[in-house]
Amino acid sequence: MADTADTRTPAQIEADISRRRTVLAETLDEIGVRVHPKTIVGDAKARVASRVDHTLGRAYVGANRVVSDVKAQFVDEDGAPRLERVVPVALLAVGVVGLLTLGTRRRRH
Repeated sequence: MADTADTRTPAQIEADISRRRTVLAETLDEIGVRVHPKTIVGDAKARVASRVDHTLGRAYVGANRVVSDVKAQFVDEDGAPRLERVVPVALLAVGVVGLLTLGTRRRRH
């Protein structure tokens, strides 16, 4: 059987106990902070904010991709407008605005 006798002096034992008390107090303080309602709410808010940021980031990337795709339909690689596509859309827009204007004028009279 191994010798289990403690060869520390009383001062060393007291110092060890004091050190362990300090570590234990720090651990208990940390646990107290972790389980405090404000900490729990703060952590939950941070998780939600992170998810929202992630979702908004994905939405921004998706919207940016759509805008780029639409832009590519009306602008060539050099940045010049594709008149064969721009002119019909512009004429359609002018026609719709004209019809809406006529409809509004007829209702007023």
